[in-house]
Amino acid sequence: MGRRQALSKGEMDIARILWDIGPASVRQVHELASQTREIDFATVQTYLRRLESKGYASSKLNARQRIYSAKAKPQTVIRDTVDELVNRLFGGRTMPLVRHLIEAGDIQPNDIIELRQLIDDLESAQSVEPTPRKDPQS
Repeated sequence: MGRRQALSKGEMDIARILWDIGPASVRQVHELASQTREIDFATVQTYLRRLESKGYASSKLNARQRIYSAKAKPQTVIRDTVDELVNRLFGGRTMPLVRHLIEAGDIQPNDIIELRQLIDDLESAQSVEPTPRKDPQS
């Protein structure tokens, strides 16, 4: 299967609802979506149809009601969305994004520990000698 079209913010919001609740009717999705923002029933229906046409959801008729189900896993959509962002903004280079997130983000001490563990795991997996860390006091 080829690359899916990117999701708009509204489509992503509706996809999240499908991931959370599983197979659902337009009415069920609308009820949840309208709890956090003002959104028309017809708009939810349009988003669900777009998700289906883009390959992110599927639907089937159950009696007289169309039931939508997520077709793509959240991790897949996140990966594809981030990959597209990295390609579009950074020419496919990951480090500028990582640098931006670290410098502009709200990095907590536990986040730094987790980052170090991720780097250690990556180095182990690649059998790369770790780069010696510079002592900031030298």
